[in-house]
Amino acid sequence: MIIRWLVLFASLGCATLPLHSEEILMQNASTAAKTSAPTPAPSWMSASIAKLQTELTAKYGPQQQPRIERGLHQVSEFWRADDGDAAAFEDFVRTNFAGDQPTLDTMFNRFQSLLEQLDGHMHEISREFNQQSDLDLGPVLPFDETFAGYDPSAHVLDDFFANKLAFTALLNFPLTTLDQRLKDGPTWTRRQWAEVRLAQRFDKRIPAEVNLAIAQAGAESAQYISQYNIWMYHVLDPQGQRLFPPKMRLLSHWNLRDEIKADYSDAQSALPRQQVIQQVMERIVTQTIPEVVINNPAVDWNPFTNEVKPAAAKDSDAASDNRAITNAPEPDTRYATLLKTYHASREADPFSPTAPTLIDRRFDEDREIPEAQLAAMLDKVLSSPLVAQTAQLIQVRLGRPLQPFDIWYNGFRPGSQYTEAQLDAIVAKKYPTAEAYQKDIPNLLIKLGFSPDRAQYIANNIIVDPARGSGHAMGAQMRAEKAHLRTRVEKTGMNYKGFNIAVHEMGHNVEQTFSLNDNDYTLLQGVPNTAFTEALAFVFQGHDLELLGLPAPDEKSQAEKVLNDFWATFEISGVALVDMAVWHWMYDHPQATPKQLKDATVQISKDIWNRYYAPVFHKNDVVLLGIYSHMIDSFLYLPDYPIGHTIAFQIEEQMKKSGSIGPEFERMAKMGRLTPDLWMVKATGRPVGPEALLEATQRALAAAQ
Repeated sequence: MIIRWLVLFASLGCATLPLHSEEILMQNASTAAKTSAPTPAPSWMSASIAKLQTELTAKYGPQQQPRIERGLHQVSEFWRADDGDAAAFEDFVRTNFAGDQPTLDTMFNRFQSLLEQLDGHMHEISREFNQQSDLDLGPVLPFDETFAGYDPSAHVLDDFFANKLAFTALLNFPLTTLDQRLKDGPTWTRRQWAEVRLAQRFDKRIPAEVNLAIAQAGAESAQYISQYNIWMYHVLDPQGQRLFPPKMRLLSHWNLRDEIKADYSDAQSALPRQQVIQQVMERIVTQTIPEVVINNPAVDWNPFTNEVKPAAAKDSDAASDNRAITNAPEPDTRYATLLKTYHASREADPFSPTAPTLIDRRFDEDREIPEAQLAAMLDKVLSSPLVAQTAQLIQVRLGRPLQPFDIWYNGFRPGSQYTEAQLDAIVAKKYPTAEAYQKDIPNLLIKLGFSPDRAQYIANNIIVDPARGSGHAMGAQMRAEKAHLRTRVEKTGMNYKGFNIAVHEMGHNVEQTFSLNDNDYTLLQGVPNTAFTEALAFVFQGHDLELLGLPAPDEKSQAEKVLNDFWATFEISGVALVDMAVWHWMYDHPQATPKQLKDATVQISKDIWNRYYAPVFHKNDVVLLGIYSHMIDSFLYLPDYPIGHTIAFQIEEQMKKSGSIGPEFERMAKMGRLTPDLWMVKATGRPVGPEALLEATQRALAAAQ
């Protein structure tokens, strides 16, 4: 995989990356060779396959010969000695090969129905076991973390191979490569696509203990991130002054970033506050943040000098913190946590012969977009001359030279003339509790163009919960269950940040409801990859001010929104490249210590910044691209965001043409899990790519002058 990266970077004129990054990239070329070889087939397998091919072809006719050969090959790829001897293998095949269409139809329908029940109930158990960790329900005790780390479905794949249900599916339904799906998928029927997705469930034979280890690492990293709050009243500026209000507690990175965005609406005090937050972020990335200041309102901290003192003012009734008050840094916990997710993921590699690294699995299987293709899309955005033009416009509007934190510039956003306090007041009055938001979902959906009956139908399938962290969406896995929307609600009511996140998560929930409940095949539940559900959620999020009853943007404001989308895509594209490069580095350095990973991540962040961002911001070696919490707890998730931004733009442009979000959103969500380009062609007439965004940005720059 990394060889494709090297070819891509060379072809894009990126051979001038700093030496450290080039060394990191080149050293990764040997990664694939380090994975374990698959277990060899039993010695008798070839003779048994030849005998069964002849026997079954004679029984079912030559028209079934391609299916027979394919099924035998697929079963043999996964059959182990402890699954049985030659006689057991042959008996299994004779008993379970569906040689006529009615039997195959019955098998398909039964698998689809029963797998829905299995997935649904396993998901229900997992959701309940994670309640204490995910929701704002009081302290998380050690046994709560154990429950959250338990995956009740971890043994299912093992069980399905042990009882041979997995082999039954592999014997009768086709395993496909990404190349086959890209080449032949446009000609397949919906039923054929469903059969492909059914077989894909069994394209790996990962032991239960490995799945459990991955789930545990995910739960531990999520818990670490969900508790990473900074009490901003106690963060001081270089002169030792307090710039933030009492009780402001910001979660890294989401709330820290969003506070930078919100401050653009207050030109008087924005700059020093934003500079303080940038300094906090850099301390987190470099792990020079004093450990005692994390989630602790009992100390005052100057992030510029790194001095820590007992708090001179009190703004919290939280129990006293017994940690020693020193500026001793967090002991690279951020990177130790990331390493745990890497080591857990790597345990699955030997059992995934067609995708032998998590990187391969994320791109070739989860996203179904080759990594090199995605990297080229990101480079097309990052290298566009529109970046410099947009940056110049931002600088004129700010009336000052750009600062690194201006990657999160929020001034293009329609409605940014409202202050954060005004928006907070509107939201708190409207949504004092999670229940109030729940009750208003039908009205919100009607404003987005859904008919009253469809809005009520969707609302009946969503449950709103108060989140411990920033919020997330949890879809159902069977039609009898409901999707869950988790959003943070403070004691004073929901604030604007919480509402903005809630609208985004509601977009996920609506997609989850349609793609499950209204899909013709539950095996096609979902969308092509995570970026698509993010894209659909971005569409909702982009209309949050209108949902509050604030004026809809005029033509100039629409241009502002395009520029906002473009600038956000520019920002997150570099973040995605950092995430990708860090995972390549970990694979090439499996014995790395947390400190070594920290040093590498800091350098990668600087290198990508210097390549794409320093020419715009005129400052080198900035580490802000490494701040995203997703890098720590989400297993190479960040590339989904820039794809999501480009897809969201393509989707919303299509919805504008149709005149309403609701019906088009429903039509698209019901298409299910096809390959990305096929889904997008059916949805909008164009494959996935940034071209539509770049074209619109060119027009928007002219309109925004």
